[in-house]
Amino acid sequence: MCQGLTRLPPPIRIRFMNSKTTSILASFGLVLTAAIWGFAFVVVKDSLDYIGAVYMIAIRYSMAAVVMGLIFIKKWRQMDARYIRHGLLTGIFLFTAYTTQTIGCDYTTAGKNAFLTTVYVILIPLISWILYKKRPGWYVFVAAILSMTGIGLLALGTGDTAGLNKGDALTLVCGLFYALHIIWTAKYNEQGDDTLFLTLLQFVVCAVLGWIFAPLYDGAFPTAGMQNPRVILSMCYLGLLSTMLCFSLQNIGLKYVQSSLASLFLSFESVFGVLFSTLFLHEKLTLRMGIGCVLIFVAVVLAETKFSFKNNSVAEIC
Repeated sequence: MCQGLTRLPPPIRIRFMNSKTTSILASFGLVLTAAIWGFAFVVVKDSLDYIGAVYMIAIRYSMAAVVMGLIFIKKWRQMDARYIRHGLLTGIFLFTAYTTQTIGCDYTTAGKNAFLTTVYVILIPLISWILYKKRPGWYVFVAAILSMTGIGLLALGTGDTAGLNKGDALTLVCGLFYALHIIWTAKYNEQGDDTLFLTLLQFVVCAVLGWIFAPLYDGAFPTAGMQNPRVILSMCYLGLLSTMLCFSLQNIGLKYVQSSLASLFLSFESVFGVLFSTLFLHEKLTLRMGIGCVLIFVAVVLAETKFSFKNNSVAEIC
């Protein structure tokens, strides 16, 4: 604690402590979000043995949409043609991202799936450069080089994991559409859209598209799989925790935690993903793949924060 804090007048000191406590709790919420998302890769990988990828998308987003829709039922009054357009476009981006990621997880390891997904962080400024003619800083290009090197090392792998397989390619496509989803969501938020309501509409779109395409891709509804308590628990985890709760914690965290630190905390999703996949799925991580993971993680942190958290973290602690 910084010197001089005890000399502050009581009202100021109380407000300071409350603000600090809120920041700490919000930071914890962001780390918890990263951990929940990281373990979700394990849950998805395990559940794919019982239920199709697109049915999984339909069920998890249906649960999130229904529960969140009831909690924020008054927000439905805002519905108009503009929200329908915005929700539909961003929802399609989100559905495509999660569908390619989930299908990709069926053809690659959960750990590789977790790290390759993070390519969206590098793609966001590059796509924004194309769309808005705003050239990103030098650090983005350095991050892109580090990321591509890391992807190359990670894709080499050994044995069954060697090479950039179908699952890896689909996961990279996921990163592209997740970047588009974030860019357009940020754009609509800047135009005055209600963030939570837009998120709710995205959940609805994902659920509807999931139920439309699931029979086409996965076939008949997996009745036997959905009678398995393990699958039911997994769907509840993905729908209520990984989807609804994590989006809420992320929005709260971004409000009370400095953006560079928030991005750093959330980027640990990939680290948790490979950690949990190693612990629970017993996936092998070679030294070469580990170096690839480290390079991708450094690239993500550099692209999101420019390492500015190193200078600002001391000020926040004080």
